[in-house]
Amino acid sequence: KQWYQRRVRGGPEGCEGQMCSLGDTSLIRWDVEDGVREHSSCDLPKRCAPAALRWNPHSSGNQVGVACDTHVRLHDLRSMKCVTILDSVHSHNVRDLDFNPNRQYYLSTCGDDCLTKFWDCRKCTEPLMTVNDHSHWVWKVRYNLRDQLLLTAGSDGKVVLLNIPSLASESLAPEEEDTEKEVKEPLKEGVLEEYDKHEDSVYSVAWSPVDPWLFASLSHDGRLVLNRVSKDIKFNIIL
Repeated sequence: KQWYQRRVRGGPEGCEGQMCSLGDTSLIRWDVEDGVREHSSCDLPKRCAPAALRWNPHSSGNQVGVACDTHVRLHDLRSMKCVTILDSVHSHNVRDLDFNPNRQYYLSTCGDDCLTKFWDCRKCTEPLMTVNDHSHWVWKVRYNLRDQLLLTAGSDGKVVLLNIPSLASESLAPEEEDTEKEVKEPLKEGVLEEYDKHEDSVYSVAWSPVDPWLFASLSHDGRLVLNRVSKDIKFNIIL
């Protein structure tokens, strides 16, 4: 029995009694409602190097994404079978993935090729967009609840704020005609800001669950840095 687990994720909202863990050779679903017991499991491909595990927020707790080598595998937790494979999404190892919280089928990935990519799971042969936002490995990518904004963190010691409005949920909303409203300059698509307060590789980054403009980053030397999205960017988005 394999007990060493690389990643552990608690269930999403509405599925707090579940947990998933990712080991070197297996994906395990756990029941933690009353104690801890293994619910079901499946084996991963041999010589797989699993690196990331994320719940799909649009699946009612029934699907997770797993980053293995250069691929992303989507597993249905009801059958514990892989239902979709995004093959060779990066030329080197995939380090992380995240699902768009507002658009079903959309996700982002990052990897050792210094790139962040955006995908539609239904058409996964080519990325929707590729951003070269780091000069070394990209370890983390995280969507904001305002899904045009994302954070990436890399071994170059940088945290990058991305703006991708063309793939955001608001791009689907009909435009309101208001002749009295002042026309504002739209934010550029791509890299908005770079934060270089770290002196070592940045391995993790996360948005605050209570303040959508606040985020934290953690580097290899143990430094935890808190930052805010600038007021100019914030007001350009919300006004």
